Amino acid sequence: MLPFLLQSPLTDFMAMIGIYFAEIWEFLIFIGTTSGIIIVLVGAILWFTEANQKRGKGLVASGIILSIVVQYFVLYPPSFVLL
Repeated sequence: MLPFLLQSPLTDFMAMIGIYFAEIWEFLIFIGTTSGIIIVLVGAILWFTEANQKRGKGLVASGIILSIVVQYFVLYPPSFVLL
């Protein structure tokens, strides 16, 4: 006879929350990637058209930093994503 594995409702609830976090995580990675690209493009437009060079350089640098941070979290995701 096979033993039955009884899980408490709290364990089931935590598993469900972990699944929701993983779904939200994928959406946040998508938003981070998209916004990094948009920020770099807007900054490059401002910088190279000489409309506002200082703001353009700042936006390009910020977009690159954001893209690096997002890529780090893609390579090394938190433990709740690895369920």
